[in-house]
Amino acid sequence: MLNFTVGPVMSESQVLKVGSQSAPYFRTPEFSQTMLENERLMLRFLHAPKGSRCVFLTTSGTGAMESVVMNVLSADDKVLVVNGGSFGQRFVDLCALHGLEYLEIKVPFGHQIRAEQLGECTGQGFTALLVNMDETSSGTLYDMPLIAEFCQANGMLLVVDAISAFISDELDMTALSAAVVITGSQKALAVHPGIAVVALAPQAIEWVEKNPEKCLYLSLKQALSNGARGQTPFTPAVTTLLEINARLKSIEAAGGVEAEQAVIRGRARRFRTFIADYPFELVSESPSNTVTALHPLNVGARSINDTMKDEYGIWLCPNGGSLADEVFRVGHIGTISAQDTAALEAAFADMNKRGLL
Repeated sequence: MLNFTVGPVMSESQVLKVGSQSAPYFRTPEFSQTMLENERLMLRFLHAPKGSRCVFLTTSGTGAMESVVMNVLSADDKVLVVNGGSFGQRFVDLCALHGLEYLEIKVPFGHQIRAEQLGECTGQGFTALLVNMDETSSGTLYDMPLIAEFCQANGMLLVVDAISAFISDELDMTALSAAVVITGSQKALAVHPGIAVVALAPQAIEWVEKNPEKCLYLSLKQALSNGARGQTPFTPAVTTLLEINARLKSIEAAGGVEAEQAVIRGRARRFRTFIADYPFELVSESPSNTVTALHPLNVGARSINDTMKDEYGIWLCPNGGSLADEVFRVGHIGTISAQDTAALEAAFADMNKRGLL
């Protein structure tokens, strides 16, 4: 099967080799050095400010989102949440669950956030803003410089879910003055699921340290403390962490994160050029490099996904809920060869010829 979803995605051979081996014992100096190298490379690729830290949680991206809501924020905070789809709604749900005072900035599905929407929230005492940089349900990449400028002007902590955006799209923690960036192992890092990564700028570390503990397993205090010696407080997804190390070093050897972004960007542009004459509408007015979300004009999205899987051996990425038959998505991340891309294009061409689109 070829995998054109947004995670888990296809992995390169070095990663697969690591994943095929038994997990080693991890309470060793050697594993600690691997973890410290993971942290160093992650912070470099994120362009994190001096004094930043990076921790690795054995959980999904949602677990990291919840950890940040519990550990960085508190009942004293007043939070803005950008909500333009399924993952913006997830931040809303987490804030509600944990009793935070919050206000949603509701962005229509597939649309870009507007300066006037942010402007309406000026001077209302908000202390933090939560945003999914790439709202993956619609494939929308938000205007991060606009959001960052608003947060800086209003003295707000900026928390960025870059689970789907890291590596795919330009992300500079220092330039954005981002206090927290979250990502996950199974997206453009292109290794197996199981690890969520949280990068914390010095200001966010201060907020974590001043807040009382609210959890044990997802404690960022414990993760930071143990991470200083290259360890985790509990048994981690050892093999996935070793895969991350192999992948980060591969990216470094190939020219760094900017080179990887260029590859993914080129892949996304090629697909959108190819698909332009097909009976689909692009869902997002500001698409990310990670994924292209499409609304089919003649048939249901489910039938396209099912036919691709059953007849062509290709996984596309479905949407859930009310959009399950309205939108399908094509991912551009992971180890996708020229032959894989040609197979995807040939499948669409054949389906079109057969009247299945």
